[in-house]
Amino acid sequence: MHQTLQNFINGEFVTPAGTGRLDIINPTNGDVVAQSPISVQADVDAAMAAAQDAFKTWKHVTPGQRQLMLLKLADAVEANSDELVEAQHRNTGQVRSLIASEEVAAGADQLRFFAGAARILEGKSAGEYFEGHTSYVRREPIGVVAQVAPWNYPFLMAIWKIGPALAAGNTVVLKPSDTTPESTLVLARLAGEILPAGVLNVVLGTGETGAMMVDHEVPGLVSITGSVRAGIAVASGAARGLKRAHLELGGKAPAIVFKDADIKKSAAAIAEFAFFNAGQDCTAITRVLVEDSVHEDLVTAMVEHTRTLHTGSQNDEDNYFGPLNNVNHFNAVRSVVDHLPLHCKIETGGRQAGEKGYFFEPTIITGAKQTDDVVQKETFGPVITVQKFSTEEEAVELANGVEYALASSVWTSNHGTAMRLSRDLDFGAVWINTHILLTAEMPHGGFKQSGYGKDLSMYGVEDYTRIKHVMSALDA
Repeated sequence: MHQTLQNFINGEFVTPAGTGRLDIINPTNGDVVAQSPISVQADVDAAMAAAQDAFKTWKHVTPGQRQLMLLKLADAVEANSDELVEAQHRNTGQVRSLIASEEVAAGADQLRFFAGAARILEGKSAGEYFEGHTSYVRREPIGVVAQVAPWNYPFLMAIWKIGPALAAGNTVVLKPSDTTPESTLVLARLAGEILPAGVLNVVLGTGETGAMMVDHEVPGLVSITGSVRAGIAVASGAARGLKRAHLELGGKAPAIVFKDADIKKSAAAIAEFAFFNAGQDCTAITRVLVEDSVHEDLVTAMVEHTRTLHTGSQNDEDNYFGPLNNVNHFNAVRSVVDHLPLHCKIETGGRQAGEKGYFFEPTIITGAKQTDDVVQKETFGPVITVQKFSTEEEAVELANGVEYALASSVWTSNHGTAMRLSRDLDFGAVWINTHILLTAEMPHGGFKQSGYGKDLSMYGVEDYTRIKHVMSALDA
């Protein structure tokens, strides 16, 4: 018997007004594990009203008080790690140990960063910039923010959304992905025991529910982590209401490998960074660009190491990564591989893994051309291409020659090469001899079709604030 989920509005779980329901599927085996409501306009209205009412007092809560509450929430997250892991595993099939370390523990750490950030937001110092008058800058919360989180890291992305928003003094209406809501609901329950009612609200539903949130008159900012298509829809909806938008969208990250790199070590690391979380990561390596003289050596080493990265087992401890999130996404990834141009060669993988669920083998493709869809379009699965380059200039041209600009990496032992490419690569992040690693203190976000705005860091918190100039006459 599976449970029926509820929205979390004004500090309590409530039965939605809408009668529509979605089956929540465990992607490891295809079983229904829960039913989620499809929230309608009345549900969105109720959540927005609760957040708007809570903002009247929350905006006056001191930074120190907000910090203490966020620290308590971080402690509660750690204390309830097992419940969070199981809730998420039911929806994603991710390896439990990785949910615990890469999402729950990391999420608690990032909440603590945002708790500290609440106390160091600042504006320009006061001064007399016009004779006889003193000016200063107030940095204020925006108000109610509407947020839509993705399914690839459901818990961690919820933290990335609510952490900076709450630290800056905003209230939140959050919609998790329609396929992965359960860990977010556990987070909401924990937050409800610490935060004032209405500060954090969670509304479940489909993309149509998210569109209602974006179009609603109450939010001053809308934020999404998702596809370019979804980001364009959110930006368009926000523009109609002159709302601010915060978009973290797709990626097509290159790893550029020079002949002076440690080829065997680089090959192993690149494979692991590429196939982590089944490649369902906007920053995951999807394109390997390698200097032509070491192309064969790198491919051989990558294939050898990739064959040790297992998936497909119903015992998740035997897997390096879990299944693709849902059947539609599984079919889309499989279609990419099944319809490769004839000049492409599958070096390893390319098939479903295991007998049950949406597992897909880690797949390495050589021979792809820069204009091929597998190079240009986001696959968001355990599929990578390997291309050759002859010169540094060609490497930069190939790397930058896609519409996405979120993440990249350079693999070399030459400091000058690393510095030149970190300058010339048109991506929001450039890693050198590593990839995918994030820390709360540093910003995350891209350029071009990868969106705009930053997650993490003080830059991310500042995105959830507005600036007000105050001037006072000295002789008044």
